[in-house]
Amino acid sequence: MGLPDLPGLRPLTARSAVLSTLLGAHPPRLPARGLVKVGELFDIAEGTIRVALSRMVAAGDLHQADGDYELTERLIRRQTRQDQSRAPTTQTWTGDWEIVVVTADRRPPASRTAFRQTMAGLRLAEVREGTWLRPANLDRPLHTDQEVPLVMLGRPTSDPAALAATLWDLPGWADRARRLHDALDRADGLPASFIISAAVLRHLVADPLLPAALLPADWPGAWLRARYERFDTSFQSLLRAHLGIHDD
Repeated sequence: MGLPDLPGLRPLTARSAVLSTLLGAHPPRLPARGLVKVGELFDIAEGTIRVALSRMVAAGDLHQADGDYELTERLIRRQTRQDQSRAPTTQTWTGDWEIVVVTADRRPPASRTAFRQTMAGLRLAEVREGTWLRPANLDRPLHTDQEVPLVMLGRPTSDPAALAATLWDLPGWADRARRLHDALDRADGLPASFIISAAVLRHLVADPLLPAALLPADWPGAWLRARYERFDTSFQSLLRAHLGIHDD
């Protein structure tokens, strides 16, 4: 398949192939025959793709109508986060940090899990149980759907760069970003390009998007985004041709 030797790069399952395809589609809707053709890239049988589609509809991941499948609202929000990760909107950082504090004494496990997912989606890090924070440099509303925590702005008394380094694995993110950048250069064929594309998008979603003042001087975030945009133009053209989609 021509995959570079990078941990986490492996052929996709039926579900992940369908999901990755629809997350990259705008609008996120394709006919079953197109998703079957995606499965062919990974030697996934048509029957296996169709079973995965049925299960994803039953699980609330997809809607099905007239032979087409589209993402549900929950996954459309995930697609939005993915798109925003490619071209993040930031604002000038004044030194303030967003601080979110859970005030409820007891929460069911499902509620805690949902809240953690929300905080991660907003790119906040947990400094201790129930307390989340990040630099206030993102131009987006700070709200949750699950509960109403205490939301504040504040400034740490310690070195903010040192604090950021304890909240996020910046060397680990940067190392994988560089390796993914190299993998984009070595992608060989549509199946490998598909897998690498999905891996890059997942990694960009995990970027904490910190202010430059809190990042190492050689931070590769913008570098990876620029390389991916060039790669994606060619990749999407090849994928549309494989699916039989013709531009007007």
